[in-house]
Amino acid sequence: MTRLWQRLTRHGTPDATANGRPSGPAPLIQTLGVSNSLFADASNFEQRFVEDYAKIEETVNALRTLGFKIVLTSGSFDIIHEGHSMYLEAARQFGDFLIVGLDSDEKIRARKGENRPVVPQMERLRMVTHQRGVGLVTLKQTHHPKWALIKAVHPDVLVATEDTYTKAEIRELEASCCGRVEVLDRMATVSTSARLREIIMANPAPPVSAVNAGSARSKLASATRTAK
Repeated sequence: MTRLWQRLTRHGTPDATANGRPSGPAPLIQTLGVSNSLFADASNFEQRFVEDYAKIEETVNALRTLGFKIVLTSGSFDIIHEGHSMYLEAARQFGDFLIVGLDSDEKIRARKGENRPVVPQMERLRMVTHQRGVGLVTLKQTHHPKWALIKAVHPDVLVATEDTYTKAEIRELEASCCGRVEVLDRMATVSTSARLREIIMANPAPPVSAVNAGSARSKLASATRTAK
């Protein structure tokens, strides 16, 4: 929970059962339509996952009215590992509220091939909401225009890895779509792709030709027994 949020909630509605101490968020937060669940310790997936970019923009505008600094980052987050957790934690340090854009299954397949992602998008979304400091998650689809999420959020800070944007793109983004771009090094000692290659090498699947030959032999044996 951010210090800013703590200051806001400190002036909540008094609760008689709590000896007059504030027990809820400031009325302004509810008036602006910001859900308390976005700041709870629990993942609250149903509230944190917002697919509609227009609704995300509304939430961001409300948070800015409250003085929150918005951070945005994106990625595949396929098979969550410590590098992902460290990256998200580092991104969160640049502001008060972190939004994560997660590449859809279709978007990942178009970039990495038919065997990816290993983990389907809804499970990846849920896993990301469980990461400390993540305020809201959404999907990035193949049909979305270039930088659609960035333009909807217009983040104070856009966090990316060094191979995400060119220097020219960063200049363009900072001129029109966000306050500034922060480039972080990859924090995983082993990438998801490298880890998958290790798993495949340790447990190699038989060649397709061998699988087909085995199936053919099985069918022939079955047909022979039936004929007898």
